[in-house]
Amino acid sequence: MSNFSSSITQAEKNIAKTTKMNKPSAIIPATDKHTASLIFLHGLGDVGESWLEVFDMYNIPKTVRHVKFIFPTAPIRKITLNSGMSMTGWFDAYGLDRSSKEDQQGISEASKYLNDLIENEINNGIPSERVMIGGFSQGGAAALHTALTTSHLLAGVLALSSWLPLSSTFPKALVAGDKKQNLPILQCHGTQDPMVHIQWGRLTGTVFKEMGFKKYIFKEYNGMVHSSSDEEIKDVIAFIKQYLPKIEAKI
Repeated sequence: MSNFSSSITQAEKNIAKTTKMNKPSAIIPATDKHTASLIFLHGLGDVGESWLEVFDMYNIPKTVRHVKFIFPTAPIRKITLNSGMSMTGWFDAYGLDRSSKEDQQGISEASKYLNDLIENEINNGIPSERVMIGGFSQGGAAALHTALTTSHLLAGVLALSSWLPLSSTFPKALVAGDKKQNLPILQCHGTQDPMVHIQWGRLTGTVFKEMGFKKYIFKEYNGMVHSSSDEEIKDVIAFIKQYLPKIEAKI
């Protein structure tokens, strides 16, 4: 297993002022010179360590030793969909239908938090173009929304079993649209997902294509449910290696 640590970032201190945080981020530090970072958000009711273990199990950090991996844990909040039960969540969820109400405030707060984490990496010397964001399910939704509304140009976005929230607000809500159209995005979805239906993912694909994103890729995995698979992770690794390549030292 990789060495990993937990540390409280300034972004987490900021959000903790208004929201009950569960725990600090789980981190796998770069084992070569740190020249890139990947921030990955978990799904509803989960914790950052879960995806750290997935990335570790597939030896992803060992394939890109120059990348620092950050796995935040969402604040604890009451989730309407689950009868008001308190659990980790990036924003509230009201239903499993596309017509369900969306938590605009919570989504905006999640995007601000993720943007703060991006800026924390920038302040530590990593250019925004070397920061990739992503997530699973609700975490992927927050990552997609952040990528479109942040002023920073990013290395890429990974959205697994996810969708674009508040999609009707785009393209009006898109920040730096012309520059963002070259943003690499890999969206992966299982054809048998009972939680976030494949139609949600396909509709998101339509939105991105209509906005003119040139490096948007949507991949479907036959028979995969609301989870991951070896085939999907293989595509994730290839995407990370392509858009967060190792920078050769200058002589």
